[in-house]
Amino acid sequence: VDRRYAGPGTKGRRTGQVTRPLVLCSTSRYRRDLLARLHLPFDCAAPDVDETPSLDETAAALSERLAVAKARVLAPRFPDALLIGSDQAASCAGQLLGKPGTRAAAIAQLQSAAGHEVEFHTAVAIVDARTGECRSERDVTRVRFRNLSSRDIERYLDLEPALDCAGSFKCEGLGIALFDAIDSRDPTALVGLPLIATARLLRGFGLDPLS
Repeated sequence: VDRRYAGPGTKGRRTGQVTRPLVLCSTSRYRRDLLARLHLPFDCAAPDVDETPSLDETAAALSERLAVAKARVLAPRFPDALLIGSDQAASCAGQLLGKPGTRAAAIAQLQSAAGHEVEFHTAVAIVDARTGECRSERDVTRVRFRNLSSRDIERYLDLEPALDCAGSFKCEGLGIALFDAIDSRDPTALVGLPLIATARLLRGFGLDPLS
């Protein structure tokens, strides 16, 4: 466990209220900051899950499988908790796009995405470690990229080297300048955790951020 996080305004809000322990099965700073918006205290833990796609696995199937796996793998370690797992997978023209890791890979991803639409599948799963019950949802965000020149791509990566982000950009930062349009039901999904779905799933387990 890294540490316990709490969103703004949590202190003093839940005095005397019994809540379930909540664990975010991720060490991603993006997901941590998003979950903190719900004003619920939570722990973070790193799930040991192989994220290698299966043969011919789609982005939708991959994101759902890994979200569930990340939550389930930590259930024995936190037997009283609600565990949140999330994963995002992207595809362009049927090809999976992962985190680039290197500048060369980021350039290649952005070149292939330029002028095209990229689908981002962001899944979230919540597992009740007490009962083993799992509920999950998946959001689909469609991003239409502008026609980008080599100079555009090089300049963007100079200013914002998004090497740890699927698709090689940060939509919450300068990456927004790469797009013609974003089509999504939930703007937080593209960052890494669909908060509308997460809050809905938490309410289903009796943990309401507004209670």
